[in-house]
Amino acid sequence: LALNPWDVVLCISGTIISCENAIVVVVIFYTPAFRAPMFLLIGSLATADLLAGLGLILHFAFVYFIPSEAVSLLTVGLLVTSFTASVSSLLTITIDRYLSLYNALTYYSERTVTRTYIMLILTWGASICYGLLPVMGWNCLKEPSACSIVRPLTKNHLIVLSVSFLAVFVVMLQLYVQICRIVCRHAHQIAVQRHLLASSHYVTTRKGIATLAVILGTFASCWLPFAVYGLLGDYSYPALYTYATLLPATYNSMLNPVIYAFRNQEIQKVLWAVCCGCFSSALPFRSRSPSDV
Repeated sequence: LALNPWDVVLCISGTIISCENAIVVVVIFYTPAFRAPMFLLIGSLATADLLAGLGLILHFAFVYFIPSEAVSLLTVGLLVTSFTASVSSLLTITIDRYLSLYNALTYYSERTVTRTYIMLILTWGASICYGLLPVMGWNCLKEPSACSIVRPLTKNHLIVLSVSFLAVFVVMLQLYVQICRIVCRHAHQIAVQRHLLASSHYVTTRKGIATLAVILGTFASCWLPFAVYGLLGDYSYPALYTYATLLPATYNSMLNPVIYAFRNQEIQKVLWAVCCGCFSSALPFRSRSPSDV
């Protein structure tokens, strides 16, 4: 096959995604202190994005070096599983953040740990089921007219994935609106109790809203184009449109480590310790609050 520049860019993106998220997975896995629910959810997100990066690399390798329909189904299934798990993990992190603020007094309990494991099981169970569908026969290899913009996924399969994404986006939007209200109310209460100036309350509130806007805005700008095109597009459309919407979606997996892991002060401490050659699993940590993530 003639080398497609878009495939090369996707492969390069997959390499960067894999390296970034591999660092997060290793740090969380080898640091016993990172066993709190919020770190388990970040680890789930990093694992999903790591698999997505590896899936992009394998897809490029198999398309140009080992072309096979069976292998194509496996790589597409891996990509569907990993990207679905990534989006679902973002939802679980949002739910965890909301509950940590809404039920602050009962957040640090065994119920939270149990709930976290249940969310992880549901996240990966549903993602694996979505990814197995093409392998189990729900594909368009024998009926090209049923193909979606992403071969060999069928149009109906991609519609299910797109609608699921839009539903996740709506739920996240609602939760972040509620989080924003809680943060504003807490900031106002703290300002009143400590007799702070109104400008201090304004700065704190604005910082919180800006952080939430970046998180939700990044997620929407990366995935919305592909989800909408997945609903409206057709297999007969030029492949350029698919690449132009799919590439930004991969950037979400590239930005997730920066937004959810590298900004966390506790993970930063471990990374700095590793860079300085003084890694210790018993590093003192300041907080366990998801609001710091």
